[in-house]
This record gives sequence, C-alpha cells and structure tokens, in this order.
Amino acid sequence: MTRQQVLDLYFMDARCKLIELAAFLDRVDRATGEADFRLAAFRAALGGLASDETGRAAGVLRSFSDPTDQPIEKATVKGAVGAWPG
Repeated sequence: MTRQQVLDLYFMDARCKLIELAAFLDRVDRATGEADFRLAAFRAALGGLASDETGRAAGVLRSFSDPTDQPIEKATVKGAVGAWPG
C-alpha cells in the first residue's frame, strides 16, 4: 500500500485511539493517590511513539514485558496486570 492508502484506511481509527489515550492520561492526572509501575511502563511506551524509526510496536511491547529469561518457580498472583513490575 502507499502511504496515502494507509492514511486513508487507518487514520481515523488511530486518531480515535490517540484521543482515548489522552483522556486516560487526563483521568489519571486528576485522580488522587500514588501511581504504580503500570503508569511508568505506559509513559515509557508513549516515549517511543514520536520516533521516525520503524519498530515502534516492538518497542511498546518491550516497555510492558518482563525482560528476564529465567522462569519464576511459582506465580504470585492469579491474573496478568499488563506490565512488568520490575
């Protein structure tokens, strides 16, 4: 596809998601209490989006992923939380 075709096909969806992300960050900023590791991971992921380099999706995934290569012996929680607590 050409860039024009990609823009024609995906721009409005990406625009909507970007507005939703901005609204999410506004809600977080207005909320009381301390943030946890998820907000730090989220902000780290956002940092790479403005780059002109390819591979941004992989960078975002790495921002949320556990970088270790050794399995843990036993899970400490029942469900996923979406980001590595570090």
